[in-house]
Amino acid sequence: MVLLESDSELERGDAAPDFELPGTDGETYSPSSFDDYDALLVVFTCNHCPYAKAKFEELNHLASAYEDLAVVGINPNDAEDRPEDSFEKMRELVDDGTIGYTAYLRDESQAVAAEYGAVCTPDPFLFENTGDDFELAFHSRIDDAMSPDDDVTDYEMRTAVEALLAGDDIPVEESPSQGCSIKWKDA
Repeated sequence: MVLLESDSELERGDAAPDFELPGTDGETYSPSSFDDYDALLVVFTCNHCPYAKAKFEELNHLASAYEDLAVVGINPNDAEDRPEDSFEKMRELVDDGTIGYTAYLRDESQAVAAEYGAVCTPDPFLFENTGDDFELAFHSRIDDAMSPDDDVTDYEMRTAVEALLAGDDIPVEESPSQGCSIKWKDA
């Protein structure tokens, strides 16, 4: 288990780092693929981590409940170290309905996770579409359940998304996310 430090490389107002990643649907995605959305939630996640698995349902809810929000999962884990995080297993979870994000992408090189400063799964970054690009509005946990078996009492990311989409200030303090460390490839 890793507790995400709040000194992320990205700060509020920073543009979303660009990427081109393959999706489980066979398409290639970049941040501009989601220009039709008012907000973009990029979550570094994976298939195997119990902390990430505990957030599948909430991320699916966010993807379906807010038509102006794109929820994009990015799996950066080393699939040789964790075969359950392979691209094929990602497709299986999408095909069987376990994962219903707007897009579920594979960061095989791990360059995107490094560029964002992601350290654990799940590690969520909420961006606002400014018309020119997506700017970081909120980098925080998804909810207040810090262990996979904990009950959620505060859906913090929902509150942040609703405020952002309404054009209001986000009334939630950023709190470190908690989860499994990203399984980095040996250098």
